[in-house]
Amino acid sequence: MCFYNGIVVNRAEHIKLLKMEKEILAYRDQLNRPMQSGFAFGNWPVLKPVQGGKDVELVFMHWELIPFYIKTMADLEHFRKGGLNPKTGKKDPPRNTLNAIGEEMLEKVSYKQAALKRRCLVLSSGFYEWRHFTPPGSKKDIAYPYHIRVRNREYFYMAGIWQPWTDQETGETIESFAIVTTAANELMAQIHNKKKRMPLILPDEMAWEWIQDGLSPQRIRDMTQYHFPASEMEAWTIRKDFREAEDPMEKETYAELSPLTY
Repeated sequence: MCFYNGIVVNRAEHIKLLKMEKEILAYRDQLNRPMQSGFAFGNWPVLKPVQGGKDVELVFMHWELIPFYIKTMADLEHFRKGGLNPKTGKKDPPRNTLNAIGEEMLEKVSYKQAALKRRCLVLSSGFYEWRHFTPPGSKKDIAYPYHIRVRNREYFYMAGIWQPWTDQETGETIESFAIVTTAANELMAQIHNKKKRMPLILPDEMAWEWIQDGLSPQRIRDMTQYHFPASEMEAWTIRKDFREAEDPMEKETYAELSPLTY
């Protein structure tokens, strides 16, 4: 799944989607995030459609789609961590809504209305994932981190869904989102080789369609099964402590690791 994302836009003065452009000079500092963990539950740059998808605005949404049935921040903390539910007396499992499984979201109460009515585009310059590999002579699986991006693109679009949420105790309203995921393509199946998933990366024409009003449930389902071409992506191994590194994208070689075959 996609829990670590990055955005670094240094050259562009505008974010472009087909004929739409948004000036980003005022947001330059906020668009320099080489790595952010979804588990920080911070804000992330998102293109939110307006005028039925005929235009977009660049906004910074809370990364973690907050379901409508969550009433307060205390409820949200319990939702994340799980534990004994004082209302039912039963133990609740921890829940994670950083990502939404594209093929299932129209059947999930937490995601359905957002998928039907509130689709958005999540900005990325590259994301991070782990490959599990057992080195020769070892009996133990080791996780090797990779940085993955689209070739020759300073930024690209991941499909997202969003939802407004109001804290019933404080009255504060925020906008929250989840990254939509799909089955891995040939490259990502080798890297994310445990769950074989990847973010739903969309070319510009499909990204534009994704944010239009009136998409049918069947078209949404069809789009969530799109696999971005592996030939247009690249990936390399990085330091195991990349989350603490000054440059999380810095290449690191592991002699024992067999190369990717795609």
